[in-house]
Amino acid sequence: MKYGYFDDQAREYVITRPDTPLPWINYIGCQSYFGILSATGGGYSYYKDARLRRLTRGRYNNVPADFGGRYVYVRDNASGDYWSPSWMPTQTTLEDYSCRHGMGYSTISSKRAGIRTSTRYFVPLDETLEIWQVTVTNERLEAADISLFSSVEFCLWDAQDDATNFQRNLSTGQVEVDDGVIYHKTEYRERRNHFAYFSCSEELDGFDTQREDFLGAWRGWDKPVAVEEGRSRNSIAHGWSPIGSQHVKLRLEPGESRQIVYVLGYHENDKDDKFDPPNSQTLNKKTVAPIIAKYRDIANVESAFDALRAHWDQLLGVYQVTSPDQHADRMVNIWNAYQCMATFNMSRSASSFESGIGRGLGFRDSNQDLLGFVHMVPSRARERILDIAATQLSSGGAYHQYQPLTKKGNNDIGGDFNDDPHWLIVGVAAYLKETGDFSILDAPVMFDCLPGTEEPLYEHLKRSIQYAQDRIGPHGLPLIGRADWNDCLNLNCFSDTPGESFQTSTSKDGKVAESVFIAGLMVLSARELSDIAAVSGKAEDASYYAKLSADMSATICEHGWDGDWFLRAYDDNGNKIGSKENDEGKIYIESQGFCALAGVGLEDGKARKALDSVAKHLATPHGIVLQQPAYSRYYIEYGEISTYPPGYKENAGIFCHNNPWVIIGEVMQGNGDAAFDYYSRICPSAREGISDVHRLEPYVYAQMIAGRDAPSHGEAKNSWLTGTAAWNYYAITQWIYGIRPEYSGLRVAPVVPERWTDFKVNRVFRGVSYDISVTRKGAGNAVTLTVDGTVIEGDIVPPPVNGVQSVKVEAVLG
Repeated sequence: MKYGYFDDQAREYVITRPDTPLPWINYIGCQSYFGILSATGGGYSYYKDARLRRLTRGRYNNVPADFGGRYVYVRDNASGDYWSPSWMPTQTTLEDYSCRHGMGYSTISSKRAGIRTSTRYFVPLDETLEIWQVTVTNERLEAADISLFSSVEFCLWDAQDDATNFQRNLSTGQVEVDDGVIYHKTEYRERRNHFAYFSCSEELDGFDTQREDFLGAWRGWDKPVAVEEGRSRNSIAHGWSPIGSQHVKLRLEPGESRQIVYVLGYHENDKDDKFDPPNSQTLNKKTVAPIIAKYRDIANVESAFDALRAHWDQLLGVYQVTSPDQHADRMVNIWNAYQCMATFNMSRSASSFESGIGRGLGFRDSNQDLLGFVHMVPSRARERILDIAATQLSSGGAYHQYQPLTKKGNNDIGGDFNDDPHWLIVGVAAYLKETGDFSILDAPVMFDCLPGTEEPLYEHLKRSIQYAQDRIGPHGLPLIGRADWNDCLNLNCFSDTPGESFQTSTSKDGKVAESVFIAGLMVLSARELSDIAAVSGKAEDASYYAKLSADMSATICEHGWDGDWFLRAYDDNGNKIGSKENDEGKIYIESQGFCALAGVGLEDGKARKALDSVAKHLATPHGIVLQQPAYSRYYIEYGEISTYPPGYKENAGIFCHNNPWVIIGEVMQGNGDAAFDYYSRICPSAREGISDVHRLEPYVYAQMIAGRDAPSHGEAKNSWLTGTAAWNYYAITQWIYGIRPEYSGLRVAPVVPERWTDFKVNRVFRGVSYDISVTRKGAGNAVTLTVDGTVIEGDIVPPPVNGVQSVKVEAVLG
């Protein structure tokens, strides 16, 4: 069953009925101001940090789930009938409803009683505001008297405090209303120099800023008394719950359309120039007034939207493919790249499943996200790397998360997730291969954000490896610490206390439990650091880290091999996890995928055996499950992983994030058919036809799909903010299509299904456009390259001479 369709030419997903199985969202904003926007107008907005600078409220665990957001109500003043053009919150029957989710914008349209309403929501580039561009058209044969009521509910900035500290918050809310603009200024009188504002391009017939006055006592957003009666109260909030609502009356002749522009924005004043006049309590509006005036002009709004479209033309134009598979083309050319921008901006902080309160940006997460983002905006990737590295500890360890507003480590979560430091090397390597900008290695970077501790970034990379070397267990494998990539495999926790965090509580000294996954990751990270050192002219370092990588690979083969697959770990008692010796959890995906990806056992057949075991024991039609058999009870020595019911999350769910590791492993084996088959099983576009089973958005990846042990096998959870986005983009573009940046040029080494006869890629790499056509002449993956008419040796296209802007590459397979 489908709830819409892809419009690939417009780069939009068109939702044609509002009652999707779950809220299907989009993100507006791609720089510093962001908003979550559902297909029915729900969601919230924030500036930089979803916890510390939240503009509007978003309630989780709501019933209905998507209740509260950016609402416009339409009222027929003659009949008194009113409705929500976005369907929510009134859920009034609509004609011709659609929501077009596009690149950084969404347009929600509908018709009722001859009145068509369309609202386009977007965030202009380089601005800290969002625009609601409302078009109302009278399709009746007679004139219509219409009222529009807008509504937003302001959050009191800190979302955690806003949702808990009611004894204070219900008395602090403050607003100003000036020239029809509603200014939210709670706590501005004291420690804040920022405020929110909500403006309208039309002259107002009224307004409200006190929620109860707008809604009425004992009423919700579905039946506001102001809309029902067609009359605002002109209320000024003093405490309680500040909102913004503007009432506009329109008389529309038959066939007439009118546009109304609402602007919701964030603004900061200099801390010494907060008030005007000075020593008053009146907001200084001198610097925000020109911004408000600018977007009251429809021409400026249209220009801003055109600039946003052009921006995404440029970003997506860096990698475009035409292949025999429409689903892969659609994901690579549009939606997967778009999702990678979202994960880069928000890591795992704010979505329909992440509240934006408990998590900032992840050290591990943000480094992995670079794999799918670095080619689009390398300058922002560089900035992110330096921000992440500055939170690293002098030991080489890392805070697991940091707050994007302060750029400081999150002490509540802390560190000792022993895989974290390795990902910095992986992220930096991706940046260096994409850009060739080795100057970043010399950039001075603090440790723990402490001035005076600066060392070159290269030293940070060395300490990342040293951190692992200082934490080696009894079998010569890396100690796991609080957890590795799998945050729910907590081998040093042993928690029997309700409410205790599995990630931050430890009962053991952590000197026994080892991770085969981290060992595989260390093989990769040490090899990447060896390559970085070699290209940088540091031969001694290059040799040292190459040997370290090879030695760890040998250790895995000696102590991490179980006969047909790689072990997952050793627990605190020295017992194997992910072994035939276990009753449950005999085989895990992580160590199979990542060891194969890192090249462990590539020469002696162990990697092939491990991947065959994945196909035999873990693969399902909906993707590869995390482990089998699922845990049927709580194992105190394993931690959170065994708390989930079988088939969900880390307990044998399909954790989509690690499926690409197996995909890349199959590519390294030369098996394009298996690699693309696994890719297709979790591809959102390919799953669109089973939206009633999948339930989440068919245009972006989800973190998890329920595994074979679950009653709801195939049902997805936690969409958008997942490492699945970057890893799948990386797997399909760089490994299956085989167009891969290297230090010495652009590698063209496709490993595609045997049935594919040809495909084309246009790739912009270091300022040069590469037009790549691939044709199959025979079986296998051997490739012959012709570059601008000349056959070259090998599969790496060297950079052209200075001044050349385009290169034509013809690749022949077989």
